[in-house]
Amino acid sequence: MNTQDENVVWTANSLRRESVPRVSADLFSPDQVRIARAFHRTLPGYQPTPLQSLDTLAKHFGVGGIYVKDESYRFGLKAFKALGGSYAIGRYLAERLEEDIADLPFAKLTSRMVREKLGKITFATTTDGNHGRGVAWTARQLRQRAVVYMPKGSSPYRLAKIREEGAEASISDLNYDDTVRLTAAKAGREGWVVVQDTAWEGYTKIPGWIMQGYGTMVAEAMEQLRERTAEKPTHVFVQAGVGALAGSVLGYLVSLYGCGPERPKTVVAESDRAACLYRSALAGDGVPRSVDGDMDTIMAGLACGEVNVLGWNILRTAADMFVACPDWVSVKGMRILGNPLPGDPTVISGESGAVTTGLLWALLCDPNLSEAREALAIDGNSRILLFSTEGDTDPLRYRDIVWNGVSSAAR
Repeated sequence: MNTQDENVVWTANSLRRESVPRVSADLFSPDQVRIARAFHRTLPGYQPTPLQSLDTLAKHFGVGGIYVKDESYRFGLKAFKALGGSYAIGRYLAERLEEDIADLPFAKLTSRMVREKLGKITFATTTDGNHGRGVAWTARQLRQRAVVYMPKGSSPYRLAKIREEGAEASISDLNYDDTVRLTAAKAGREGWVVVQDTAWEGYTKIPGWIMQGYGTMVAEAMEQLRERTAEKPTHVFVQAGVGALAGSVLGYLVSLYGCGPERPKTVVAESDRAACLYRSALAGDGVPRSVDGDMDTIMAGLACGEVNVLGWNILRTAADMFVACPDWVSVKGMRILGNPLPGDPTVISGESGAVTTGLLWALLCDPNLSEAREALAIDGNSRILLFSTEGDTDPLRYRDIVWNGVSSAAR
């Protein structure tokens, strides 16, 4: 049975500043994101995913608006991750071809001329499921090869879906971060190209491209919200594993609004079993911390214990709050979105996608979190943007949680 015995813990960001390093802001500037969006528009099946407005829930909670970016519709893959992998691969190929990505629509990249010029390339990655499937999907479209390694405990269903995209895929007996190291070592020996959103010393270019690719989702959401309300959000909640997505979201918001009062307040949500960003913020010295061990959480996409340094450089100076969430928070979010109040749309959100919704519920309903709510100044005028980053990418697991009350990390 689901239990709420474990508490949500949070920390305000003591390192927040009124500016971030220029290189960090430039990486996610509107111009850079426009380039990524232009590339994504050339991909087969591209459509902006819907921004769902939960008007009844907003009234129930006493806030001005709740908006959920629903990534369950992305490319038929049910997750946002393909935005990053596809753009990074596109940028890598453009660099190999010594051409501008703006001159390389996806149809040109799949042409025989390009394939003959580049030869066979193997793209390798580590994933809990969504990122690897996106890389495999992109490689299949390009008629290239993908090799995918998954950490122990990964979903067999997600493994099967990656293999359906034509990738060579397997589950290791290591946790996520150790599997990343395994992948990098194997790729170094075999001459493969690593496509990973984890950044480390000497490996930042491809993670940066991946993060720029995520900017398409953020830009879509901001544009859709302006069209609907003619307003920007007052608050943005985003989930984090290594912090690549969160860094991309914050980087784009900083590029648009700076770090002053015009920028929406931002909340970074992690699994409490893999809360490397929360621990880093709690330390208060700007030095990233890591989490070791199995990181046994239902939020498989967030079970990452080592910080993406590109993301951290933005988050440590721009995020307002870091929150470590027990599994029940994600379960609550899945149930709220999947069983909406009358008049609200249904959003099918997976274990890593729903944690921001569950966290919003906790902040607004749990008296023990009143101080956090006050720190964020959430009130009747608040317009809150949430990202549901995945749908039911493992439908059996989704039903176990939503129908049967399963909330353990076994998957």
